[in-house]
Amino acid sequence: MNFVEELRWRGMIHDVMPGTEEQLLKGLASGYLGIDPTADSLHIGHLVGVMMLKHFQRAGHRPIALIGGATGMIGDPSMKSQERNLLDEDTLRHNQSAIKKQLSKFLDFDSDQPNAALLVNNYDWMKDYSFLNFIRDIGKHITVNYIMAKDSVKKSLNGESSAGMSFTEFSYQLLQGYDFLHLYEEYGCLLQLGGSDQWGNITTGTELIRRKVGGEAYALVCPLITKADGGKFGKTESGNVWLDKRYTSPYKFYQFWLNVTDADAEKYIKIFTTLPKEEIESLVEEQKAAPHLRPLQKRLAKEITIMVHSEEDYNMAVDASEILFGRATADALKKLDEETFLQVFEGVPTFDISSEELSSGVKVLDLLTEKAAIFPSKGEMRKTVQAGGVQLNKEKITDSETIINASYLIADKYIIVQRGKKNYFVLLAK
Repeated sequence: MNFVEELRWRGMIHDVMPGTEEQLLKGLASGYLGIDPTADSLHIGHLVGVMMLKHFQRAGHRPIALIGGATGMIGDPSMKSQERNLLDEDTLRHNQSAIKKQLSKFLDFDSDQPNAALLVNNYDWMKDYSFLNFIRDIGKHITVNYIMAKDSVKKSLNGESSAGMSFTEFSYQLLQGYDFLHLYEEYGCLLQLGGSDQWGNITTGTELIRRKVGGEAYALVCPLITKADGGKFGKTESGNVWLDKRYTSPYKFYQFWLNVTDADAEKYIKIFTTLPKEEIESLVEEQKAAPHLRPLQKRLAKEITIMVHSEEDYNMAVDASEILFGRATADALKKLDEETFLQVFEGVPTFDISSEELSSGVKVLDLLTEKAAIFPSKGEMRKTVQAGGVQLNKEKITDSETIINASYLIADKYIIVQRGKKNYFVLLAK
């Protein structure tokens, strides 16, 4: 597989250094991508870079994921308006371990193949490097004029912030450049991957390798992902969409991808899956023929939810989605964990009922009129039941005298009432 060609048709190349494609076609090469370890989970903003590493390994090359323990402690002028907080080493190691676990879903670290992935942390080679040695060994090879000419530095210097640019931020390029040099010398790493905002930092690394050791290294960056409306990708009202289910449940993760626009789905399915070109083209045609069926969104959401979480999580997310919008069963409802249940029924009107009364049994007629005012009168409720318009936990009520007891509770505290096709209510036993 030609790595550069694969990324090209997927729309994942913003800029590539001349000679990169030819170099990679010569045989196995190592390439790296830097990841900021300021949290113990990646979010979907990291996924483009991770997918680049995945395709790199699929093409027979060796991917290196670099955890930026040292560089993550300062600030990157191309990324942030403010410098980052310092991490202590325990936090850094915890985050590194959590990130490796997530990356293992995308990359093969454990095989005995020559292109097995590596995880490295620049803190390991920077922590004992003295300032004097660094500026003597590295600083003398890159001029201030060279750094000042970079767009990322220009933007920071010409920004609106009155604080200006600290020396820490100014030195970031040298630190990132040294990472590339270290990996070049240690692992024969010839390529650095990243987002388009990293181009200046990456090419400083290739220049440092050329000036210090006379070596040839390469750069390839992907475009920054945006939404079709120009909005920021990966942000929701509640913040980042995380890969760790503690921060974003598989249901919410699945829903994020399911709800992207048609234009975004066509773009994202190329970037965030490994589906072949012919299959994607076929899905695009299906979407054009029947956009209301949303085949692109459904397949995108399926592929990425299984890749990040598991098939079981995907099936649970589909079942949960069907509860409000499809023909879900009572069994599917009962399988929901409480967190997903609350997310599915977020914003649905809720009535408190007595656990004690429920344990001894209550007529459904009394429950939905007196105990919870879902129906304004018993007469109206009887009519709706006769018309087949009342369901409890997705099961139709055929008799207004039916006794409801604690066996109806989901997660020991909830009952779902459906009046008509679209009106949902939650009964919360207290």
